[in-house]
Amino acid sequence: MRLYSHPACLKHDPGPEHPEAPARLRAVLQALDAPRFAAITRCEAPRASREQLERVHTADYIDQIFASAPSDGYVQLDPDTVMSPGSLEAALRAAGAVCAAIDDVQAKQSRRAFCAVRPPGHHAMRHAAMGFCLFNNVAIAAAHALGAHRIDRVAIVDFDVHHGNGTQAIFRHDPRVLYTSSHQMPLYPGTGAADEHGAGNIFNAPLPPGAGSTDFRAVWEARLLPELELFRPQLVLVSAGFDADARDPLAELHLTPDDYAWITQRLVELAERHADGRVVSTLEGGYDLDALREDVAAHVQGLMD
Repeated sequence: MRLYSHPACLKHDPGPEHPEAPARLRAVLQALDAPRFAAITRCEAPRASREQLERVHTADYIDQIFASAPSDGYVQLDPDTVMSPGSLEAALRAAGAVCAAIDDVQAKQSRRAFCAVRPPGHHAMRHAAMGFCLFNNVAIAAAHALGAHRIDRVAIVDFDVHHGNGTQAIFRHDPRVLYTSSHQMPLYPGTGAADEHGAGNIFNAPLPPGAGSTDFRAVWEARLLPELELFRPQLVLVSAGFDADARDPLAELHLTPDDYAWITQRLVELAERHADGRVVSTLEGGYDLDALREDVAAHVQGLMD
């Protein structure tokens, strides 16, 4: 088991009142400093290369992000997404982390990895920043697996409380990638209806406000896990958002750390059957710090087990 992170990911500062704060990553790293995680190999995330970014994002958009990086102060990219002087380096390290993790699991250096990085990624579109996200980290990981390692079937599992609209849009016409998501609806960004199927490779399970453990586990058992099983992925990627926790201030689902342990265990079992155990997970949302510590610990423990 490997953990990828970089101090630069703490330098992305969207502003004093912004929920996607550096304290989130500090909480995650603090949780993973516990003795039970001592056996994890710590790896410094490299910068993503231009080639890795261009597998997902347009050249014009990448140029725009580089040009927008401020030397001081803030640059507003959309109503929710802000760049500070440290944001570009953080985003490059976040995208680089997932690519390095793919390289290492493919080289059998490890079978599972967690990328403790920010900014998050799953709302970022090919051509636009969105929803706190600059580069779409999990999409870059999937494209890297397809392009650099010639994997034929990559599954992306997204249990963030917000639908990963960017990831879905990027791969909606690519049957080599299966995208499965549970999320609250209605909620930002407004996508992720059950009838959105792409090229037959998109499976969404929206949950109403107030839904909890029983509902969450039921949609995965009845709808999403069976599709993953039929797909027989050679690699499982996880958009690991923890904002469906009952304590999270930005949504209204009622999950617990046990639910994150449960879904992680099911994904590891799936990967053992079809992907030689290979799972790469990357941090998305989660905005209550106590909940984030507990949920990430449950998730990473599940990956280790």
